[in-house]
Formats: sequence, structure tokens, C-alpha cells
Amino acid sequence: MEEEIKHISEADAEFPNCLRTIPSRPKELYLRGELNLTAPCVAVVGARVPSPYGKQAAHDIVGGLVRAGVCVVSGMAPGIDTLAHQTALEHGGATVGVVGTGLDEKSFFPKQNLDLARKIVNTGGCLASEYPIGFSATNYSFPRRNRIIAGLSLAILVIEAKEKSGSLITAEWGRKQHKPVFAVPGSIYAASSSGCNWLLKNGALPCTGASDILKIMGLAIAVKSAVKSGNAKEQKILDALAAGALNLDAIIRAAGLPAQVVMSAIPIMEINGLIRNLGNGEYCLNN
Repeated sequence: MEEEIKHISEADAEFPNCLRTIPSRPKELYLRGELNLTAPCVAVVGARVPSPYGKQAAHDIVGGLVRAGVCVVSGMAPGIDTLAHQTALEHGGATVGVVGTGLDEKSFFPKQNLDLARKIVNTGGCLASEYPIGFSATNYSFPRRNRIIAGLSLAILVIEAKEKSGSLITAEWGRKQHKPVFAVPGSIYAASSSGCNWLLKNGALPCTGASDILKIMGLAIAVKSAVKSGNAKEQKILDALAAGALNLDAIIRAAGLPAQVVMSAIPIMEINGLIRNLGNGEYCLNN
């Protein structure tokens, strides 16, 4: 894999112009795949352990961005970063993963995302790092890579973040680079949203859907098709989920169906791509 890693410096013509003027700019980059920045890029970052609410927000918002032609930039970390990359790939979109280690597979972190990293490269995306082959993770390398995530992007979106989340570092780099910073509002009682709510109180723009970001960027909103089923019972479940994610008990009540019918239908609907399992027994529409 090491022979696939390309090294460029700021003296090279292909060095991204968007990184040449940012504070503390990197002097060199290592790349796997094609760093194609012709599409508008948006950074999507957030919690390492997102709630079902955060997972659904990531799926819906990132899906809307990708359908509008946006390239998703994130940090390959577990949680929202991973969901952002995966959702971009699911919609056939472009995505760039910026990591805080060398790009060789021995150094790459987190190891659990090696398959995702390979898929990004194999589907025309890119992995980027300012660190050479053999560079292992350090306490400083991940916060520093956040300025590159922001630098490659026209806007930054934070989906769920605690008060001391690394995602707030990316948001701060976005502010220093004079980029619009968006945050998904969350419950005032949820620690996982306290960082986002703090951003909103301190000048970030609220994001309740992809259209909020697309309008600022001057991009057209791609209308999504409604999720439908030819099966009447499945359609009742889809209608119940139209307002948002629900657990099994809530789906049973909202759909007005026997528990056994719902429990039998859910796995089939998930396999057929009609709904998505958010974990913790909660499901949402897969649109």
C-alpha cells in the first residue's frame, strides 16, 4: 500500500490552494487516492459515540448534501465522522478522510476503519495526512489535523458534541479561517449536544437540514423521493417513522399493528433498504 501514497509540498502546483493561506498551514501533504476539490466541500464532524438522534441527523443531512453534489470531508474517527463518510459512499458521493497518522496501514488509526479507508480510495475518494509513512498517533496530531479538515471545506457542520469535544476544535479552526460554522441543535438536557448548543450561543448557524447549508453555499436542493412500500402493513410502519426515529414499542403504538407483525416486518424492511437501524432498538426511514 505504501507505493500508493503520494507526497506533495506547497511548492507543487497540485497542492490545494485552499490550504495555502490558512493559519498554521501544512507545508506538505501525503495522499492516497485522488484529491479532487472541484466539488464544493463541507466538513462534517461530531461525537465519537452519537445518540440515535445524532445518527439520524448525520444520515439525513449528509445524504442531502451529497445529493446536491457536495464532497464530504471528515476525520475517519468512530462515530459521526464514520457515519459521514459511509453515508457519502452510500449515496455515490465523494468523500475525503483527513487522518492524524501516516497513511500506511500499519500506522493508520483507527484500525477499525481500515476497510472504510480502502473503500474511500477504491471509489474515487481520498485519504490525506500531513504526516509521513510510519508516523503513529500522538496527542497533538489529531487536534492539528482538524485545521486541514476545516481548510479543505467551505463550511463546517458539527453534529452532536460534548463541551470538550474535539469537534469544537474543528469549529474553531473554521471560525479562524472565516468559514461558516453550523451546529445541529440538541436537547438542553443531553450532554451529547451541550457542545453544539454552546456553539449556537456563540455565533454558529443552526442546521436542521441540508438546505440550511446549501442555501449559504448557493447550491440547489435535491428533492428526495419519499420512502414507499407496496405492502400495506409496511407502509403503516413507514408512516409511523415519517416524523422521526422510534423504538419498537413506539412503532407498534404509532402504526397500530400487532407487535408480532411489526417485529416480523422490521428485519425485512431493513434488508430491503426501507428503514435503518440506529442502534439501541431505534429505527428511522432510510432516505
